[in-house]
Amino acid sequence: MTGRIFLTVAHRLAILVYIAFALFPLFWLLKVSVTPNDLLYSEGVRLWPSRATFDHYRFVIENSAFPTFFKNSVIVAGSTAFAVTVLSSLSGYALSRFQFRGKYWIIALMLITQMFPLVMLVAPIFKMLSPLGLTNSLTGLVIVYTAFNVPFATFLMQSFFDGIPKDLEEAAMIDGASRFTAFRQIILPLTLPGIAATLGFVFTAAWSELLFALMLISGNQSATFPVGLLTFVSKFSVDFGQMMAAGVLALVPACLFFLLIQRYLVQGLTAGAVKG
Repeated sequence: MTGRIFLTVAHRLAILVYIAFALFPLFWLLKVSVTPNDLLYSEGVRLWPSRATFDHYRFVIENSAFPTFFKNSVIVAGSTAFAVTVLSSLSGYALSRFQFRGKYWIIALMLITQMFPLVMLVAPIFKMLSPLGLTNSLTGLVIVYTAFNVPFATFLMQSFFDGIPKDLEEAAMIDGASRFTAFRQIILPLTLPGIAATLGFVFTAAWSELLFALMLISGNQSATFPVGLLTFVSKFSVDFGQMMAAGVLALVPACLFFLLIQRYLVQGLTAGAVKG
């Protein structure tokens, strides 16, 4: 009995330590964002400044281009998540339900696309998009993000479709429903956890992506927030207070997005677990 209590307490403490370790960078981000510039270095390392201020937030919102960066990121991440989820749902369903010539070659090709380092593909993609006028536009970013996220999202959605018995849609088609109707009215509602997991993964990936956003965008009007954070870095100094305030503000839509889908997200992330 005593050993069981000890193990339970140790388990809870281990979880608390892990949570504290995981959340400490976010706490420090918030702490620096409310620390006045004159105290940022003079007070040394403290858990909380002796005097807090919201001047950094006020400057970021009113006197910087961060609202534009924020809007661009919402457009790019939201459009990418929607496009990838639609495409991966259709392609994942096709790979799960149909047998056709070249199926395994297509799967192998999709896997190969995930093997290349992204930095190696920047120059070819830039050369492809430049003649089309997509190198300094949000549309170009959405196209690139969609292309890179569809393969993984397709495999993710395929695993969810594989977990749904084919008998359900076959029974619906026997009753007179078309395959598309069976897919829309029966299969899709059952894969809402998978759709939520895919949406969360793709939205996060597009929201925080820096490499392509930095290389394909050359002006502030089309820059996303990861690129916009670099504007707080000058040649001789870094305004950490403003940068951290912008970082905190950038966390808001991602947190709200996950709050909206959390009902299905946990089910989606655990749906592929092996049941004994």
